[in-house]
Amino acid sequence: MYIFLLILLFLILLTFFYSIFRAISWVPMQSKDLERFLKLANIQAGQKVYDLGCGDGKLLFTAARQGAKAKGFEISLLPYAIAKVRQLFNKTKITIKFRDFWWVDLSEADVVFFFLIPRIYPKLKKKLQKELKPGTKVIAYVWPFEDWQPDQIDKVQNRRTIYLYIIK
Repeated sequence: MYIFLLILLFLILLTFFYSIFRAISWVPMQSKDLERFLKLANIQAGQKVYDLGCGDGKLLFTAARQGAKAKGFEISLLPYAIAKVRQLFNKTKITIKFRDFWWVDLSEADVVFFFLIPRIYPKLKKKLQKELKPGTKVIAYVWPFEDWQPDQIDKVQNRRTIYLYIIK
């Protein structure tokens, strides 16, 4: 049993540090911002919403309740496990993959959301512009792209800023 716990702890730490290296450590989206996201995204029933680094899946469940086909990708074991447990006890249908989003084809998405660190934005912007179809909404939580003008900014005092970009 002791060996199993050590292996589990090692895997959790390994995926945690890998996620920091690749994008960001898990910092949950503030619940108060979910409604702002929904308003900005203007999700329609049947649209495909992708969350890159979905953490505990909070945004996925919210989007799915609006009728979206919500799919999230997570590479850190602990938040992924939390999301999967939440999925077991939630009637809302979502898809959560233990996968690095860099290896995922995003072309079917109608809305792409992320809360990631800006140092990966140049590479991420290339991926988004290459794979997403015109009209796809890209929503960045907290940090904007330096060289990409947002189509809309949702800024509320004492709240985190949300940036909307639309693929041209």
